[in-house]
Formats: sequence, C-alpha cells, structure tokens
Amino acid sequence: MAEQAQQSKPAVPAKPAKKESGGRPDVATLGGLALALGGILGGLILEGGTIREILQPTAAMIVFGGTIGAVLVASPLKVVFGAARQLMSVFFEKQAQPGVVIEEIIGYASKARKHGIVSLEQEAEAIQDPFLRKALNLAVDGTDLQEIRKMMELEIGLEEQHAEAQAKVFEQAGGFAPTIGIIGAVMGLIQVMKHLANIEEVGKGIAVAFVATIYGVGSANIFFLPAANKIRARAHAGLRIRELMLEGVAGIVEGLNPKLIRSKLEAYAQVEEQGQAKKAKSAKPSEEAKPAATPAAARGA
Repeated sequence: MAEQAQQSKPAVPAKPAKKESGGRPDVATLGGLALALGGILGGLILEGGTIREILQPTAAMIVFGGTIGAVLVASPLKVVFGAARQLMSVFFEKQAQPGVVIEEIIGYASKARKHGIVSLEQEAEAIQDPFLRKALNLAVDGTDLQEIRKMMELEIGLEEQHAEAQAKVFEQAGGFAPTIGIIGAVMGLIQVMKHLANIEEVGKGIAVAFVATIYGVGSANIFFLPAANKIRARAHAGLRIRELMLEGVAGIVEGLNPKLIRSKLEAYAQVEEQGQAKKAKSAKPSEEAKPAATPAAARGA
C-alpha cells in the first residue's frame, strides 16, 4: 500500500500544463496595437506625410516624462511599481486555464478520498499557485472550513483592490497624457513665435509643435486607457480562478465525491466559456442559456 501511494504522487500535479498556459502572447493586445498604429501611420503616408515628421524626441520627452511625473505625484510609489509589473499581463496571458485547475484539484480530491486529506501534505507544498497552496495547506492542517473561506475570501478581496489600484494608475496616465501633450504643443508654439519673420520656419515649427498633442492623445487612447481595461479583465479572470480553487478545496475538506466536485467546478468553467461563445456564436441563444443556469444549481448543491 505504501509503495502504491508513493507511485501515485507524481501523477497528481499538472505542472507542465500550467507552464504551457502561462506566458502566451496576447494576440488581441499585439494585434490591436499593430492595427491602431498601422491605421494611423498608413493614413499619414496616404495623405503625403512621412513617419519621420512625427518622430520628435523632444515631444516624446515632454509628454511621457510629464505623464510619468504626474502619475508619481498622484499615486503611491509602491502602487506605481506594481502597475509597471502588470504591463506583462497586458502583453502576455499568464493565468492558468480552468480545465487545468479542475484536473489538478480532482487529482487532490481523489487522493484525499482514498488516503485522507493529510496525505496531500507533500503535494500541497509543491503547488506553484500561492493561493491554492495556502488554501490546501490550511485544509491539511485541519483548519475549520468556515475559517478557510474567511481567510481566502479576504485574500481574494485584497487582490481585487490591488488590481483596481494598479489599473487606475494607467487610467491616470491616460488622463494626464493628452493635457501634457497640449502643454508640449504650447511650448512649441512659443518657440515658433520667435521666428515670425520667416514664414517657412513658422509653418514647420507649428507642425512640429502639434506632434506633442499627437503623442499625448494617441498614447492615452491607444495604450494607457486600453491597458487599464485589460488589467481589470485579467484581474477578474484571475478572481474567478481563485473562486474555483476555493470551491475545490472546500469540496475536499467536506469529503465530497470527486465526481460531484468536478460537476461544481465545471460550472465555473462553463460560465467563462459562455462569455466567449456569445462573441463567436451569437446566433445560438438557446444553447447559451443552459450554462447560465448551472452556477446557481451548483451553489444550491
């Protein structure tokens, strides 16, 4: 029996699948930026302009330097650094897939049902996700289920607050950038006024001055504000995964049958799939209505 228990341990965690699902380039972000920049620059070229005309280092220095400085004044330094780290989540999708998490939890539930929840002690220490590791360790230590729920729900709430604060940093940048772009344009016009005698220089100077406005408005609407929304979307998806993990650990603590735990956890995955299906299969409302009723039934169970 001891040899069989040792042989079953390596098969439980799904570590390789987690690493494959994390760090995938976000096609929507990369494609959206390429499409936006391509459309703007393409329109500029079709109008007879050149990319060189809008490459103004001084304008970029004024807009981006001023925007970063304003953000540092508006937000605590710790929050700004946290928001900077979240940039990776804008360009790369790192969260585990619900199906992978479900299979991992079912593996733990099956072993706990056969050998007791204490048998998960070694597996719990090796879990990569800190939330699931903490929840399962609390369960293995014999913590009351209600206490586990309170502690982990508190952690979910704190994560949500941190994500919201980090998203607001990019929203602030999106609000400051256009105004600082106007400041850059006015500064350029001041320099233009010094050369009013030369009409050709005045024309070139005005064109250069308004590049700062392009940088400010463009960066706000193409990157800063969309990045804030993407960080929020990532945070909401991560919180759903956290809730799924908590429900799975609760099922293990209650000693539920792994099949019942699977049916409850798959309800969360079906809700997420339903949201994606609405965009791709809007012509089938009757099929989308079925998964929507599953989470309520699962909670009732």
